[in-house]
Amino acid sequence: MKNLIFTLFCFIAFSACKQETNEVANKTLDKESDTLVEKVEPISTVKTAKEIKEELTAKGFQTFDYINAKTQDTILMQQYFMAFLKSGPIRSQNEEEAALLQEAHLAHLGRMYEEGFADLIGPFGDNGDIRGITVYNVPTQKMADSLANLDPMVKAGRLEIEVHPWWCAKGQSLR
Repeated sequence: MKNLIFTLFCFIAFSACKQETNEVANKTLDKESDTLVEKVEPISTVKTAKEIKEELTAKGFQTFDYINAKTQDTILMQQYFMAFLKSGPIRSQNEEEAALLQEAHLAHLGRMYEEGFADLIGPFGDNGDIRGITVYNVPTQKMADSLANLDPMVKAGRLEIEVHPWWCAKGQSLR
């Protein structure tokens, strides 16, 4: 009986050591803080252009392939919608009302970005009639127009919206 208990104890101790060794194997020592840091292996989730195009088409987006004449690379073009935010007819709000509208306007635009409906948002640097733009990443102009018209500044008449279809290479970034 003592041998059985001793053997069982050794098995449990050995298993615990082996499990602890495996846990330590997935961690590294951060030399600056002398703490263990868990290693995370990157997971590759790169989609092919064909997969991206099929996914966009299934969601109702308009796309086409463009062949770069110089490199012969195929570039996936997607239709976006550029909303021009223009000065509206009702700009008579007092300073406090205008500040509250501006706060609500920025919250709306932030929400559009966070929820993936808008990719580029920003004001123009001059004091012209066109105050800024929002580039909507949605399948239809009707949807872009509806989202743009939810803006509290538009509802209050301080801004007007003008939406145009716009083509851009999928995934292209600003430089």
